[in-house]
Amino acid sequence: QVLFVESGGGLVQPGGSLRLSCEVSGITFNFHRFAWYRQPPGKQREWVADITRDGKKNYADSVKGRFTISRDDAENTANVYLQMNALVPEDTADYYCNFKDFLGAWGQGTEVTVSS
Repeated sequence: QVLFVESGGGLVQPGGSLRLSCEVSGITFNFHRFAWYRQPPGKQREWVADITRDGKKNYADSVKGRFTISRDDAENTANVYLQMNALVPEDTADYYCNFKDFLGAWGQGTEVTVSS
């Protein structure tokens, strides 16, 4: 079973930065696209960014130019990162990683709060 374990969230002031990490284990094939998603308080979960095995990246318009997704792959594991810069209060959410083309079991997520 594939497991996703997110970390790196916290409280940050507007304009600040955070780097989220996601440890992925139990991968049978690591050619899948990984993605970051977020769920703002009281809202539905939304896609934020994704990355292919060879590094092609896609971003939601709301984070384009501010967030950068990256990944490191090993035989049966991977690490997926989300560098978040120029954070704004609207980025406040629980952040999750998962596959892009199909969904595995969700991890516990990591909470990001952008507030002064």
